[in-house]
Amino acid sequence: MTAQALIDTAQALVAGDKGLLAMDESNATCHKRFAKLNIPQTEEARRSWRELIVTAPGLGACISGAILFDETIRQRTSAGASFVSVLEGAGIIPGIKVDTGAKPLAGHPGETVTEGLDGLRERLAEYAGMGARFAKWRGVITPGPGLPSRACIEVNAHALARYAALCQEAGLVPIVEPEVLMEGDHFLARCAEITEETLHAVFVQLRLQGVLLEGMLLKPNMVLPGQACPIQESVDEVADATVSCLLRTVPAAVPGIAFLSGGQSAELASARLNAMNARFASRLPWALAFSYSRAVQQPALDAWKGDAANVGSAQKALVHRARCNQAARRGDYDALADAPKPG
Repeated sequence: MTAQALIDTAQALVAGDKGLLAMDESNATCHKRFAKLNIPQTEEARRSWRELIVTAPGLGACISGAILFDETIRQRTSAGASFVSVLEGAGIIPGIKVDTGAKPLAGHPGETVTEGLDGLRERLAEYAGMGARFAKWRGVITPGPGLPSRACIEVNAHALARYAALCQEAGLVPIVEPEVLMEGDHFLARCAEITEETLHAVFVQLRLQGVLLEGMLLKPNMVLPGQACPIQESVDEVADATVSCLLRTVPAAVPGIAFLSGGQSAELASARLNAMNARFASRLPWALAFSYSRAVQQPALDAWKGDAANVGSAQKALVHRARCNQAARRGDYDALADAPKPG
């Protein structure tokens, strides 16, 4: 694939007012969410849930790309159509998660490094042959007393860059996801400091590995206080801190930034993205989009509960949340109108 083809795909993923749907949860994570709703933790339940998502009417009007899991990219609908073909038919670009998870970082208690580089070239070739046009790799940075270490930041930045270079070699657009976790009691300023240091390290490594910045996307965390922090800043304060951090670290050559939701509620994830676009979009060199998982899927999962009779209502809930984030990309999301009903 030529450099221009990579650029065209990267731009298509963040074009207009659409965003990405992250439906790349591992089977173990999927089962944890099923268990809370008493949904059978089986392969068929996973397939049915994913079919509900990919066949949701109108999803392609607000979603540009879908990140799949290894099992998911191989699955088919009950009518026998591959999920990849269904997504393509809806105008949604198929993508694939390729890391094999965060594992303990030797010599650094409480920290992790993401693995999966071994054999990645061959796996990328297989996924490209199955129709994937982009990929995703997540590096995890954990705030805490004395954390993160410089070693943790550097080793994850290096892995992200090597992954990205291999993706582009295979003709896939890499989505680079360094995530500073929300867990903890750290203040917003500390998250900003860690995120800035992490993003600086990531882009140094991307340059060293020869990654074409115009042919990749960044999937970072928003700059947020820890979930246990006693001070929870306003939507506008989060938007200010996040955009300030990104302007200091992300080159203008990158076509788009698609935020992860990272445990935020569906409504807050939309409201914070909306504030960034409403206040700053006209002055930014890159598009600000979304690549949410739970913040789009959870209301639909709550509506479905594993019951085929609820598929229609669950699909409506899914598309509603996608449309809310589409509105947030335009800066016209109405948080009050979208407030969850009491009780």
